[in-house]
Amino acid sequence: MLLIQDVIKRYGPITALDGVSLEVKPGEFFGLLGPNGAGKSTLMSLVAGLRSPDAGRLTLNGRPLSATDPAARAGLGLVPQSIALYEELSAEQNLRTFGALYGLRGADLRARIDEALAAVQLTDRRRDQVKTFSGGMQRRLNLVAALLHRPQLLLCDEPTGIDPQSRNAIFELLEARVRAGLTVIYSTHYMEEATRLCSRIGIIDHGKIHALGTLDELLMRLPFEEEIRFPAGPDTAPLLARLAGQGELTTLDGTHRFHPRADYRLSAFFTQTESLGLPARLFTSQRPTLEALFLHLTGRTLRE
Repeated sequence: MLLIQDVIKRYGPITALDGVSLEVKPGEFFGLLGPNGAGKSTLMSLVAGLRSPDAGRLTLNGRPLSATDPAARAGLGLVPQSIALYEELSAEQNLRTFGALYGLRGADLRARIDEALAAVQLTDRRRDQVKTFSGGMQRRLNLVAALLHRPQLLLCDEPTGIDPQSRNAIFELLEARVRAGLTVIYSTHYMEEATRLCSRIGIIDHGKIHALGTLDELLMRLPFEEEIRFPAGPDTAPLLARLAGQGELTTLDGTHRFHPRADYRLSAFFTQTESLGLPARLFTSQRPTLEALFLHLTGRTLRE
């Protein structure tokens, strides 16, 4: 659906995007994960047509995307990082305004407004001014304003940072729309959001895509394997001898940590524990996390 080829964007001496290439397929929930200043919002702005690239090419369903061609972007919806609503207008008036900008009129527009307000539980506040809404309510309204014209592709540029209930409502609405065929590009620096929502994830930093794939594919890039923890003591001491040479064993604060070799089968580990009569409750398995990969690829230096 969306094809990005060798895109470069500069702001004076700063290269915000440095030869980014990316393909997003219909029906994907694609996560764009990166620290502050990585290039996420710049990439979103190019796809949305708010800016033009200095080099490279972007197409939507084979049609070039351009800041000078609004018709090419009619199939897009954008949920920006900052709230984009008219605070003096009511929720209903905001949706009517955005719908009219996309050519919606009459009974069709009224039906879509009713559906949108019901979807984010704001029907009883439809005539209230947006400035009286909480941050979570404004975020929910902002989301359905971007969906009102039923776009093929929805761009969500860090759309949360709100109370857990509103965030969960947004997640459930997006997941339902993706199941119905919507394609979403979702930028965030929250690992739990990307882990829950995204079928495929790209990690961007310093204007480059450093990793791309499903969560399982990305975690395979970490320079360590799964970790198994169990308490140190006389009961587990015989196990240590059997694990010698099978991986890395360390002990910290009374807990053994076993990092198996890449070719070691975990089934062999539990065969050993069963033969020694050790109960399964003694052992916990720690899987590598997306956060560990993110820090491994982007570093631990604080970003402003």
